[in-house]
Amino acid sequence: LSWLSSFLMADNGDNDSQHRVNEGDYVVLKRGDIYKAVQIQKKKKTVFEKQWFFLDNAVGELYGTTFEVVTGGTLQPRKPKCVESSADAKEAGTDNRNILDDGKSQKLTRDDIETLKEQGLKGQEIVQQLIENSTTFRDKTEFAQEKYIKKKKKKYENSVMVLRPSCRVLAMMYHGREPGKICHLRYDTLAQMLTLGNIHAGSKVLVFETCAGLVLGAVMERMGGYGSVVQMYPGGGPVRAGMESFGFPSHFHDTLHEFPICHVNALLAGALDTEAKDIDAGVRLCLYYECNHLIDQQISRVFQRFVQLSPINGTQMEEKKLAAAAAVLEGRNADGLVIASRFHPCPVLLGLIKFLAPSRPFVVYSQYKEPLIECYTKLREQGGAVSLRLTDSWIRHYQVLPNRTHPMLLMSGGGGYLLSGTTVATDTPKTGSTRGEEPAAKRLKLTETTEG
Repeated sequence: LSWLSSFLMADNGDNDSQHRVNEGDYVVLKRGDIYKAVQIQKKKKTVFEKQWFFLDNAVGELYGTTFEVVTGGTLQPRKPKCVESSADAKEAGTDNRNILDDGKSQKLTRDDIETLKEQGLKGQEIVQQLIENSTTFRDKTEFAQEKYIKKKKKKYENSVMVLRPSCRVLAMMYHGREPGKICHLRYDTLAQMLTLGNIHAGSKVLVFETCAGLVLGAVMERMGGYGSVVQMYPGGGPVRAGMESFGFPSHFHDTLHEFPICHVNALLAGALDTEAKDIDAGVRLCLYYECNHLIDQQISRVFQRFVQLSPINGTQMEEKKLAAAAAVLEGRNADGLVIASRFHPCPVLLGLIKFLAPSRPFVVYSQYKEPLIECYTKLREQGGAVSLRLTDSWIRHYQVLPNRTHPMLLMSGGGGYLLSGTTVATDTPKTGSTRGEEPAAKRLKLTETTEG
């Protein structure tokens, strides 16, 4: 209900500052279908889509405002336009059969367009000049004219929209620009993970991900700063670049704990030592284990070299963090488990599922279905989980316009696979019996009959 309360507060005019851009905020810049996450810093040059500008004038403006980039890299809020097209744009031809694309229909040259830019003309005015100097524009159909205008606006209109970071916006940004960093996790699949994992405020959630912190940030956003999140991380430290882009308040970070995945077995066995000197050795062992068992041999040699050359010093802060996370995990009463990693999920799932309380959901993401099939088989063999479901995600975008509604020509080939289920309490098997073993079939006793 956080979004509803924010909407009501904005409608009443209360605390309007939380809906405005402040210095130091993390924001997302949008131009067309391209996104970029930046931090508002005055007098700092920002480069976005081969164009530079300063975000100083964005401070104090409402989120969702569209700015024009004027001379000197200054942002100027765009004024609302009542009429998009000119009077000339109303004239249209019946078809495009007689239009020849020979490159001679446009009277303005590249030098003329550069001169217009130097004179201070805005993108909309340059587009209008291109329309007036096109010899074939009036002969195009109405649909072709709109397509032409849209193409020229995208090229010459220097506009940028400033958005508030959110799970959907950041997921679309990563998937569009750097999908490999988030294991090709699509935003609709991420939404299903949050639903299947029953992420809500006040819960205790375990997260193991190698998606640049995007999944971690999505879980923390859904929880709203209430409850506790334990990030199980591989390597020498947690990666939280995506989570930092959300720009959470300080009290959100108070609910976040971190625990190295290499200490899970020691914690389950009750032999975890949280002294700083042992943290250093444990992290080194964790790196070595991951290199030899979770990634290929070539990368393994690189990591082993890294462990030898880069000593990791345990500090009192690391000791306190490890002890605090261990205290949260020792109860083995977590409310949910979310896994989205480039590592093989089976050993991770079988180890972390032991920290969940009975009747709690878990969800595992993988770009490929074969690792999840193995997880499914293992869970069916050992028990402790019900309602196991292996699903794939599929989405299609549609263009919805008058007389031309159809699926988009380009779409995502796949959204990965999800394995979800619910934990249950397992009974200790009786001596001499095997859990889940079916009784042997009874043999019918045949009676011999003799004929007299």
